[in-house]
Amino acid sequence: MNTERIWTKDFIIVFVINTLVFLTHFLLMVTIASYAVDKFHASTSEAGLVVGIFIIGALFGRLATGRIIGDIGSKRILIISTIFFIITSALYFAANNLFTLIIIRFLHGIVFGGASTATGTIVAQIIPHSRRGEGIGYYSMGAILAVALGPFVGIIFIQLAAFEMNFIVTSILATISFAISFAVSEPTCESPGPDQAKAVKGFQISNYLEFKAIPISLIILVIGFSYSSVLTFIALYAKQIHLEKAASFYFFVFAITVLFSRPFSGRLFDVKGANFVVYPCLVIYAIGMLLLSHASHGITLLLAGVIMALGYGNFISCAQAISLKTVPLHRLGLATSTFFIFVDLGFGIGPYLLGALVPFTGFRGLYLTMVIVILAAIFLYYFVQGRKASLK
Repeated sequence: MNTERIWTKDFIIVFVINTLVFLTHFLLMVTIASYAVDKFHASTSEAGLVVGIFIIGALFGRLATGRIIGDIGSKRILIISTIFFIITSALYFAANNLFTLIIIRFLHGIVFGGASTATGTIVAQIIPHSRRGEGIGYYSMGAILAVALGPFVGIIFIQLAAFEMNFIVTSILATISFAISFAVSEPTCESPGPDQAKAVKGFQISNYLEFKAIPISLIILVIGFSYSSVLTFIALYAKQIHLEKAASFYFFVFAITVLFSRPFSGRLFDVKGANFVVYPCLVIYAIGMLLLSHASHGITLLLAGVIMALGYGNFISCAQAISLKTVPLHRLGLATSTFFIFVDLGFGIGPYLLGALVPFTGFRGLYLTMVIVILAAIFLYYFVQGRKASLK
């Protein structure tokens, strides 16, 4: 019976580390652009580069980590990553010009990609296979908490203290992550067979990506692309429609909804199968985006947040569970990095492409367009993943 437990000592520690790692990411994400403008007189596009270069670094970090994690072990990668997390967090104090800040952000992104891939791999290795959907749902709630808490704390520090306070806090969080990483037990992992061991020599794409995870990763790229429109432009949209006060509670409402709904969706995934959860989630997400595009009252905006949390917020954890479902243990690291590479791509290219679309569509038109994108993703899911999934 103990082998079926989810909330083991290792799970709790890795959950905390992952939450702290994502908290540092989102805390700086909402403040670093303002810091670049105020401290180094960066233009809007340069400030955007300071924000976006982090995602590029994360992509490199995930590619490298996915390649070597099977060779040196996920715990060792976690310890090394958290060491460098402390270093890169402290390096912000040494930034004396915009170019240096951009380099530090890139390096910080690489370390973030390595650390988050390591925690995701360890969790995939220690969660009982029969409860993987439920376990991933619990685990990913840490990142959801970070999405809600990080921007909130970062904005408060900007208002009440100096920008450097954010760097002090992220350095402390990185130090805590490093300190508790030693308490994680090395997960057991099956070794690759002789043929598989030969395959890892030389340069092959399969050494950097897990092909079995690519179909669902394509869906998450499209869905993440669509949700980047909310993360990037909801503040500007709310200002335009005079709902700034309601928008300040959007991520709080989103996070609370996900916290209460994730355990149920994860359990349904394990009992009923992927399709039973995915199709309703995507339809609900499209309804929430449609409601957002027509918001004219605060309650409508917040209701859209609740609905999108039920849809998008639960889909992303189910998608991660799907990406790991048929992968052998020794390639869980690659599958985890592959999944998050596509997540990062969606969030990375979304703001740039959608920002160019806004002058032609307006914000309401942009969110209506995203409804079409989500509906198209439902059909894409059916062809690349859904028709192969077994319903229990």
